[in-house]
Amino acid sequence: MKNRLKSLASLSFLAFLFACGTQQSADAQNPPRSTAGFAPANLNGLAMATFAGGCFWAQEEAFEQLKGVKQVVSGYAGGTKANPTYEEVADKTTGHTETVQIYYDPKVISYQKLADIFFTASHDPTQRNGQGNDIGPEYRSAAFYRTPQEKKVLEATIARVNASKVYGGKIVTEVVPFKKFWPAEDYHQGYYRLHPENPYISNVSARKVEHVQKAFAKDLKSPL
Repeated sequence: MKNRLKSLASLSFLAFLFACGTQQSADAQNPPRSTAGFAPANLNGLAMATFAGGCFWAQEEAFEQLKGVKQVVSGYAGGTKANPTYEEVADKTTGHTETVQIYYDPKVISYQKLADIFFTASHDPTQRNGQGNDIGPEYRSAAFYRTPQEKKVLEATIARVNASKVYGGKIVTEVVPFKKFWPAEDYHQGYYRLHPENPYISNVSARKVEHVQKAFAKDLKSPL
């Protein structure tokens, strides 16, 4: 019994260790800055796409590496509370999910391409409320459309991917109209690049980023 309790305690610790958002308290007290993770000052000619696919650390980095993507910001969307904090979202009291907002040049990369990457490479869209050890509605899969055309692209992409049977189950991603995106705290921005030593980054996030790199190698800013 003691050994079993010890094993359960170890598993609980590992689950915490490999959970999105786990970082040293110093990160929050002294948030580091990076060239990644902040909205461009000049939005002329840029379009926006907003996706939620589990932990935003990996999503931000994966989309950041694509040609035509100017910047990616980690944040929260889909909920009801204004200016939510990470702790409030994690406590499941706001209705928000961890989200990335992608600023991109539509002359270089299309919304269709971003949707293809989102539904086939950056996360598992068949998981309703979670990705791996990250369980809960704050990690749900969602695609927020701004126009009727974007909605059509999302729905057509889902139908095509489902028909391909690339996944064992059907896609459960929420396709909902965009309302508001709230940027996450500064210490979450560019976190993947700033904290490669974090066990979650090296053991969980890296696999997601590498999946996108391999599946869409021709679309990367820097070839592998």
